[in-house]
Amino acid sequence: MLDEQRSGRDLRNFVLPELGQLLKTGDPWEPYRVLDGRGRPVAPVALYLKELMARDSSPLTPRSYGMDLLRWFRFLWALGIEWDRATREDARDFMLWMKVADKPKRIHWRHRGKALSKVPPPRSGRPAPGTPNPVTGKPTVGIKYSSATRAHCETVLREFYNFHLDESTGSLLVNPFPLVRGRRLSQLGTQRDGGKKHRNRRTGLYRPTVPQRVPRRIPDEMYTKVFASLRSHRDRALLAFWVATGTRAEELLTVKQGGAIVGEQAVSVIRKGTRDYQDLAATPDAFVWLRLYQESAWKKGVPRGRHHPLWWTLRRPWRPPLEYDAARMMFNRANDLLGANWTLHDLRHTATFMMLDDPNMPPVYVQKILGHKYLSTLDIYNRPTRDDVIRAGLAHHARQEKRREENPVPVDEPSYNPDSLSILFGRDAS
Repeated sequence: MLDEQRSGRDLRNFVLPELGQLLKTGDPWEPYRVLDGRGRPVAPVALYLKELMARDSSPLTPRSYGMDLLRWFRFLWALGIEWDRATREDARDFMLWMKVADKPKRIHWRHRGKALSKVPPPRSGRPAPGTPNPVTGKPTVGIKYSSATRAHCETVLREFYNFHLDESTGSLLVNPFPLVRGRRLSQLGTQRDGGKKHRNRRTGLYRPTVPQRVPRRIPDEMYTKVFASLRSHRDRALLAFWVATGTRAEELLTVKQGGAIVGEQAVSVIRKGTRDYQDLAATPDAFVWLRLYQESAWKKGVPRGRHHPLWWTLRRPWRPPLEYDAARMMFNRANDLLGANWTLHDLRHTATFMMLDDPNMPPVYVQKILGHKYLSTLDIYNRPTRDDVIRAGLAHHARQEKRREENPVPVDEPSYNPDSLSILFGRDAS
């Protein structure tokens, strides 16, 4: 009976129900917990996330994986399928739904529970979802799930079922997210092995092809406008440090007050992958804005001390450290004033481009500053961006026009052949 329902399943009008939630616990043993519709922990997910933490994963990894797993379990709950009875057909329909269906529309927390008539309409004047932003040229967030999101989800679910197959959990017999049989990826001389031949790896059957992202920089004139639109010394200091050091957003937000070494003009961050401390050089302007922010914050009662967080919220009650979502919202407010859609990670790309543009800055130092394991990771910055191609094309046309103006090509004036005139009029036309 269930097999017949699967074969005749039509998900054209399927809407993913908002059952369960991903709960942030604040517990280092279990940073995130996936709950079902009744508020109970989902046992197989909890076991897998615990395994991830034991593998020395970042605390943000359970959050990322938990969101994909919650989406999958919502799909199973809506169809009445047990997680350990899911088949390849269920996985196929789920990945097809993610490819074709629109993403569920999120309602702002201020308007949750209100009637639709009381929810304000979206702002007008913004680019249509999925179209390029007129200021940055970057595509806006579309209404469909991106290929990167679908690929990440497929990988997470495949590894989730591989783990439970190894553990012989429940009634699970096969992985519903299989690998492609007989198909292998080409040998990749990429960042994982520093240019060596990559071992042959098989890819997921339902994994989409993810286009490689092109890093984008914020032009100097637009960066000045973004900086001028910020509201506080804290936000200006954050932006100055991100562009000066090229550090990741999360790495800078977790710095302690003692990590800002004014005498050495450096800031100490904990790297995302290795979890090692690293001192990164910054500009004098960044420390000027930092000092202005600190003096203002200390006068308002923000705790002072080497072991206290460096970045705090601007309103009472003071909450450290400043979280990534709050910093992203701060940057998005500046974006909205300019009609742009840059991200915090674009600040890291901007810093990288600035360092690589310096002929006296060896790339191996740039690699060390960015915290990359292999030098080959910088290859993506050697590819021309959209703006570079347009500027190069316009410059080419300007040079060609100037050359034509300086060296005009002589053009012969039209004239008649004298011999033809003699034949026509019967006389000598010379």
